[in-house]
Amino acid sequence: MDKPDSLASHPFSRLDPQLVLEALESVGLYGDGRLLALNSYENRVYQVGMEEGPPVVVKFYRPERWSDAAILEEHAFVAELEAAEVPVVPALTIAGASLHTHAGFRFAVFPRRGGRAPELGDPRVLEWIGRFIGRIHAVGAVRPFTQRPALDPASFGRTPYEWLRERDFLPPELKATWCSVAEQALDGVARCYERAGELPLLRLHGDCHGGNVLWTDDGPHFVDFDDSRMGPAVQDLWMLLSGERQEMVGQMSDVLAGYEDFCEFHPRQLYLVEALRTLRLIHYSAWLAARWDDPAFPAAFPWFNTQRYWQDRILELREQVALMDEPPLWPV
Repeated sequence: MDKPDSLASHPFSRLDPQLVLEALESVGLYGDGRLLALNSYENRVYQVGMEEGPPVVVKFYRPERWSDAAILEEHAFVAELEAAEVPVVPALTIAGASLHTHAGFRFAVFPRRGGRAPELGDPRVLEWIGRFIGRIHAVGAVRPFTQRPALDPASFGRTPYEWLRERDFLPPELKATWCSVAEQALDGVARCYERAGELPLLRLHGDCHGGNVLWTDDGPHFVDFDDSRMGPAVQDLWMLLSGERQEMVGQMSDVLAGYEDFCEFHPRQLYLVEALRTLRLIHYSAWLAARWDDPAFPAAFPWFNTQRYWQDRILELREQVALMDEPPLWPV
């Protein structure tokens, strides 16, 4: 396994409460010392109590992940959605800017918006969420991203697979097996994309699972567009599904009942559901490995890179190879 020279050398090791408060002060916001670290590993996100007014949420971006232009493109997309009255949480514009720097860190400030997890087992909730995703995609289809990459089999499958294959994270006794199964899985992904044919790509949320949809009495609002990319519309739908196949068919029907009120859905995209799930599984393993020098990751994911972890991934990918050859979740 690759080992960092020192976990303490990671840039986020310098990000202590005092630096968080100083960063806010640099843009004219004064915290009262109450900090709550929120659940985020890719970036560092804190709720900060203010001397005057309600708390804010400040996000410190992972160094070297996105360019400034890519972050600003995400901010602009979320601002477009807010202008279209889609319930999102845009970065605050302070002194004419939404992206700021302090002590080598880039950060943005957001209003705090609470909410609870949505009841994804309720058909009415799925239809409601589907309507808002349809509205997000109607805006996302207006123009493409120019600074952010696309979610495709190369960026989320082949590239992370090769990155892992060339390093020492996999146990030697399991590496050949995992590589063989991953190759079979990527072949299955290619077949799914061939069956789906050419599909339009649009600006997506990109990581639209239940944890990024907060529910209030007024309905859902969407948070954390950090993974926003170009991709097929179904990417923002499949992560809302769970359970056995027949359950997922019903759930997709509920989501689409709302979605198609605002945006056309190409049914051939349903060939991509299991392919996109497979890509996410491969990408996730590489994401954990690439972040292993971040002190938060060994503490939060102690099970990663154990022999059991890779044995489970082999079984998981074998299941996906079979699922990708099954009919889609909806008649096409």
